[in-house]
Amino acid sequence: MKKPFKRFKEGAQTSETEDYIDLGAIQLEDESKLLGTGAKSFVRVAEIYRYEDISNLTNHVYEGNILIVDYDSISSDELALKRITNELKSVAQDVGGDVAGIGKNLLMCTPGGVKIDRNKIKGTY
Repeated sequence: MKKPFKRFKEGAQTSETEDYIDLGAIQLEDESKLLGTGAKSFVRVAEIYRYEDISNLTNHVYEGNILIVDYDSISSDELALKRITNELKSVAQDVGGDVAGIGKNLLMCTPGGVKIDRNKIKGTY
């Protein structure tokens, strides 16, 4: 298997096997430095552990950011999952955005002007 990330910042510890690259071990620029780059919005990735966490997460969508929510830890709680999904749908409707499941235990919520294409782009074999 080709290694997609051959160069890392000097001194970065990597934990990789043939099928796994630990992206947490790669040292990236500090996010505070990125705020001054002129980016108008960010893709935010969040983990949710209970329904009450969703109110803090939806603020990111109201601020114009794309939110990807990993709900793996509560995937067995159907009531909490339904409430979270309904909350994200409400936020998307408020801002004119979109919400969709994008993978196993992942939801994406977008701000106004960003729609989610439900068709997968498939590579060639």
